[in-house]
Amino acid sequence: MTEISALKALEPIKIPTVADTVFEELHQQILSLELAPGTRVSEVEVSKAFGVSRQPVRDAFYRLSQLGFLSIRPQRATVITKISEAAVLRARFIRTALELACLRAALKVITDDDLKDLKQLLEEQQVAVSANERQLFHRLDDDFHRRICEISGHEYVWTLIREQKAHMDRVRFLSLASGAQAALDDHVAIISAVQAGDDELAEDRLTKHLSRIETIVGRIRDEHPNHFQE
Repeated sequence: MTEISALKALEPIKIPTVADTVFEELHQQILSLELAPGTRVSEVEVSKAFGVSRQPVRDAFYRLSQLGFLSIRPQRATVITKISEAAVLRARFIRTALELACLRAALKVITDDDLKDLKQLLEEQQVAVSANERQLFHRLDDDFHRRICEISGHEYVWTLIREQKAHMDRVRFLSLASGAQAALDDHVAIISAVQAGDDELAEDRLTKHLSRIETIVGRIRDEHPNHFQE
């Protein structure tokens, strides 16, 4: 008699390619402004710095350009884009619409284990804030919002959001020098409303949290005018 395995099929494990590694490293350097807006970059220089061939660098450059981080122009220098205030506000609108939809769906199915996961992320965020680890906090911030999308059953939405928020991310990162605790407090308030079963309040708090960028962007532009498009 043939035995039927009770094991569930596993998702294929995705092994990062060289292009993935180059993309992630450049993405982080641009996000943290180690590579400042307006900086020229070249495939040759990056391939030498990373010790890789030019093809994975070319692939990474293309992916970064699709996110809005790079301006690639034939026969001209490839440049880290300056921050577009209009793109920041456009991303805020798109992100709010998508995340609110995910939150509404998540509220119908969220479990105690899901809440435990979200609270664990909040604890990790507090550690990052206390240690003034802005890059770590930014990653955990994204993890928090992505987890809500996953709980909703629409995890693909996070990919759509990430494609829209490159300009927003750099403003957010700059704001974390003084605003990380406020962002964390917002996250705590959202989860408190979710745990209390107050769906309307949870949605309101998420909306206000994502709308903070509208007031932040003007201040960040005044503080770092050279990082922005004229």
